[in-house]
Amino acid sequence: MSSTESSSRPADKSPRQQVDQLLVGLRWQRLEEPLGFIKVLQWLFAIFAFGCCGSYSGETGAMVRCNNEAKDVSSIIVLFGYPFRLNRVQYEMPLCDDESTSKTMQLLGDFSAPAEFFVTLGIFSFFYTMAALVFYLRFHNLYTENKRFPLVDFCVTVSFTFFWLVAAAAWGKGLTDVKGATQPSSLTAAMSVCHGEEAVCSDGATPSMGLVNISVLFGFINFFLWAGNCWFVFKETPWHGQGQDQGQGPSQESAAEQGAVEKQ
Repeated sequence: MSSTESSSRPADKSPRQQVDQLLVGLRWQRLEEPLGFIKVLQWLFAIFAFGCCGSYSGETGAMVRCNNEAKDVSSIIVLFGYPFRLNRVQYEMPLCDDESTSKTMQLLGDFSAPAEFFVTLGIFSFFYTMAALVFYLRFHNLYTENKRFPLVDFCVTVSFTFFWLVAAAAWGKGLTDVKGATQPSSLTAAMSVCHGEEAVCSDGATPSMGLVNISVLFGFINFFLWAGNCWFVFKETPWHGQGQDQGQGPSQESAAEQGAVEKQ
């Protein structure tokens, strides 16, 4: 019994030992520094950005009342959402004649390009910041000793800054177009039955766009976070040290010349 218990105890402790080995080399103090703290904010706001945009779904609608007494009031409800390919969203337009009952229609516009670019950038930002945090915390010696890693980090940070500005602006413009195409007034304007005298159309449910509005805000917050982090990453590169050395060089030379003149 004693041998079996002694063999089972190391087996029980082995997962804990593995976790302890992974956590031994982590430098949690880096999270208190601007370089690590901003990475945490970038990781969080990337989740908020692509989560708000990618999970959105809404509905719009209209009411059609035919003047013909044989037909009742028809309620049209159209569901749409990410990736906002509205030209593939179909709905049935009622007809007020006696020959047919309805006609298949589609919403207008395809706004998937800015929406998918925005979400894809958020996902890439999420994975990069998570990998960068692990590298900062676990392999911080390599980051400080090998100057190639700060250079790569600086170039990637500048790239993400530019892409977040483009993505937030493009998605903001695309969202404005989505709002215009999904308004109930746009729905009634596209239906031919609403332009005649045989029916009376009215606006239905107005889509709630609060979640996607917040996604645009998170996009610009990500831009400012990445732009602000450029300076802190630049300070880790050898370019920042070269600038300081060049600034100190002439002052040291002038001091040496003044000392030589005083001795003469």
